[in-house]
Amino acid sequence: MKKRVLTTESGAPVADNQNSASAGVGGPLLQDQHLLEKLARFNRERIPVGAPPTPLGQWGRVVHARGGGAYGHFEVTDDVTGFTHADFLSTAGRRTEVFLRFSTVADCLGGADAVRDPRGFAVRFYTAEGNYDLVGNSTPVFFVKDPIKFPDFVHSQKRDPLTGRQEPDTVGDFWAYPPEATHQVARLTGDRGIPASYRHTNGYGSRTCQWTNAEGAAFFVKYHFRTNQGMGGLGAGQAAELAGRDPDSHQTDLLQAIERGVNPSWTLHVQIMPAAEAADHRFNPFDLTKVWPHRDYPLQRVGRPVLDRSPDSVFAEVEQAAFSPGSFVPGIGPSPGTMLQGRPSAYADAHRCRLGVNHTLPAVNAPKARTARNHGRDGLMAANPRGLHAKNYEPDSYGGPVETGRPPTAPLAVTGHTGTHEAALHAKDDDFHQAGEPYRLMSEEERRRLVANIAGGLSRGSRDDVIERNLAHFHAAGPEYGRPVEAAVRALRED
Repeated sequence: MKKRVLTTESGAPVADNQNSASAGVGGPLLQDQHLLEKLARFNRERIPVGAPPTPLGQWGRVVHARGGGAYGHFEVTDDVTGFTHADFLSTAGRRTEVFLRFSTVADCLGGADAVRDPRGFAVRFYTAEGNYDLVGNSTPVFFVKDPIKFPDFVHSQKRDPLTGRQEPDTVGDFWAYPPEATHQVARLTGDRGIPASYRHTNGYGSRTCQWTNAEGAAFFVKYHFRTNQGMGGLGAGQAAELAGRDPDSHQTDLLQAIERGVNPSWTLHVQIMPAAEAADHRFNPFDLTKVWPHRDYPLQRVGRPVLDRSPDSVFAEVEQAAFSPGSFVPGIGPSPGTMLQGRPSAYADAHRCRLGVNHTLPAVNAPKARTARNHGRDGLMAANPRGLHAKNYEPDSYGGPVETGRPPTAPLAVTGHTGTHEAALHAKDDDFHQAGEPYRLMSEEERRRLVANIAGGLSRGSRDDVIERNLAHFHAAGPEYGRPVEAAVRALRED
């Protein structure tokens, strides 16, 4: 009798159910209690939305609370089998069902769409080997480079606990400390900081992933979803008018476009770095605050996602959608990047807190091609007994699902001692050169708008020391960048 395969909750096959992954043989496993405590507490800092504070309440997302989404398909257009043995990427012309959720990051569920904020861009591929979740943003970089700083970052950008509003001094104070935030600040305050719609923005995997081919060769990969509708952004005045007239503008646009048959699409490209090149690259390729120059690793086309069906229920499908950067499929896995390493457990924990232990059972989260086979049982809102008479342990002698014994990706090399460490510096590592590059590539009109946006935000703060620390970062990104920003801030402060 053919043995059934043991799977994760997302339907991906389990290679080894006897040994936990560790940093080398006998190496450490989940020992950073401070990191785990910060992330777990962060996930529980909201009360249920629209229900009493009971276990049956629908807990709100701490970030990415406001969003919209749609279903569609992803079609492979180019051969990438030399880089990955992922089944859904194996054949040109192959189609895989997808669900794509867009979101704002900092604002609450009742906020407006047309605001200056990064956009979440989360894609779920319902593959034959389980769900693959590609969780990204509308920008290729982020504000911080270590997951232990993520709760601090979000706290600084959310509504102040005393005043109940976003405070310029708090936002600016955090930005003034981690110098690596300067790169993302430039992208957030530029012309793309307020997208015209969900359809008119790019998406990026942001974090670096690992692909493994059939021969076991490993490659590090960055994802780029380029919109086929053309990039479009809103000026501050346009955005304020639109947010007041239609707070749901982006959701309205997406819904109406699909109703008209104008199905939005993107072209997926990847940058591919042979794994052996990572250690000696001139900067840390796993640093989430940096991009890989295209001249080093050109974009290679992979395929095309198209959205053609709106959800039947926003609550059941958009709000209950639960993505995780840890939902990989064979041929695709994590890189050693610290942000990616810290996020899978945090995302999954957030979903168990927000939706319950059975968060993978709703249709939007369940794998399509196979039933998840594991030994999870019971729990709040259990809807699938997963075999009333099956044993819920492994191994067993009753024909239960078994591990595959086939590693899904190539192993990551580890060296050194346990402890907290700053990332090893590469020859060209710094936090400011790339932060200044977008400015140097802009037209004069684009620079003028960027400077006005930065100065408008900084000048609203009341603390001179916070403003001066931020100005120092822009000067470090380039004197041609820092001088006009400082002049604009001083002019506004004198008015």
